[in-house]
Amino acid sequence: MTEKKRRYFGTDGIRGRVGDGAVTPDFVLKLGWAVGRVLAKERHSKVLIGKDTRISGYMFESALQAGLSAAGVDIYLLGPMPTPAVAYLTRTFHAQAGIVISASHNAYHDNGIKFFSAQGTKLPDQVELEIEAMLDQPLTTVESKQLGKAFRVGDAAGRYIEFCKSTISSGVDLSSLKIVVDCAHGATYHIAPNVFRELGADVILIGADPDGLNINQNCGATDPRMLQAAVLENRADMGIALDGDGDRLIMVDHQGQIVDGDDLLFIIARARQREGATSKHVVGTQMSNLGLEHALEQHDITLHRAKVGDRYVMEKLKQVDGKIGGEASGHIICLDKTTTGDGIVSALQALAEVQQSGSSLHDLRSAVIKYPQQLINVRLSEMVDIDTFPEVAAAVADAERELGDAGRVLLRPSGTEPVIRVMVEGRDAPLTEKLAKRLADLIQRLVSSTQR
Repeated sequence: MTEKKRRYFGTDGIRGRVGDGAVTPDFVLKLGWAVGRVLAKERHSKVLIGKDTRISGYMFESALQAGLSAAGVDIYLLGPMPTPAVAYLTRTFHAQAGIVISASHNAYHDNGIKFFSAQGTKLPDQVELEIEAMLDQPLTTVESKQLGKAFRVGDAAGRYIEFCKSTISSGVDLSSLKIVVDCAHGATYHIAPNVFRELGADVILIGADPDGLNINQNCGATDPRMLQAAVLENRADMGIALDGDGDRLIMVDHQGQIVDGDDLLFIIARARQREGATSKHVVGTQMSNLGLEHALEQHDITLHRAKVGDRYVMEKLKQVDGKIGGEASGHIICLDKTTTGDGIVSALQALAEVQQSGSSLHDLRSAVIKYPQQLINVRLSEMVDIDTFPEVAAAVADAERELGDAGRVLLRPSGTEPVIRVMVEGRDAPLTEKLAKRLADLIQRLVSSTQR
């Protein structure tokens, strides 16, 4: 099944601006009913609902609840809860599905719906297509005595906190560390500080005052500048930035330098190697820095590249029997610990390595020497297949010859807008910039000439 056949689902559920398209109360009500009919076929099946802190979450929570109830499904409301927490709790509650109301790292005016199977994994393509097919059917309500009931789960946060702590050795003591934690005014605001404090860390908390509108606003994993300043001001050992729904992680070392997803993949992979893990396969994406690939090679670890998106990272991990994968943006998957990307769990793996190796975060990430990357977004009036232009293929070949073995070229169409992303990477920053601009200009000129 290909994503072109989907009308509503993207690579990570349904997402958009509140009030537009599928992100409306009436559509979400029908979606809840369709999910209930497809995923929860037993009488009084159980579905969990969690959400982040954006203001529209209340509205969509009620809509989903109504739709699921009409399908005869019992609803367990978790309240504000990180996306990976919903995945974990779906498994431990033996629920038929878990639903998260979140637009992840987007601003408050967006929202979305994403789903987890009973196993705490993203839904297969076929199931998403079944849900879309059910949306074409008229909404019918079960008899009143079969309507689903709603329950509020009071101890969800505590359950998840204990799970997070269980993902590192009980001998790990963080009492020697001063850490700044930025929760992006999102779903981890009442979870993350407790996890790190209960493990002994001295926690300085920022980005933990959600008001429904400030989620991801100038803070968190997508904008760690506030975290960098706080680490330096407080002379902290490191900083941890999560995004609005808690599935992304960016860290900052004691010098205020960014430790991104590529750096974290290296640190966690090396930690597993030191612990005697058998897998020598790590999964990144097409955008993972060449410096990560070369750093891993020096330790006999192979980097496999997937398409951008956590669902593709997960697919590749299963193909190569790997356990650690992720993206430079900070979406890290530790399959030996949990079933999905988890910012808090990933941070704990890095913290455990700092504590057990005796090295600073700065020293651990210094082995990854990043290559300069130049990224240009070429905006078009409408999307075209650039593979149909032989001039582009020839220009890419020329650029690759100039870069030699110390660089690469990637042309990637956006999945959501008429944009071609041109990325050139190499040791020579001026050369990468020149080649990226040359390719971008060529694509713009060729496409414009055909669209006049």
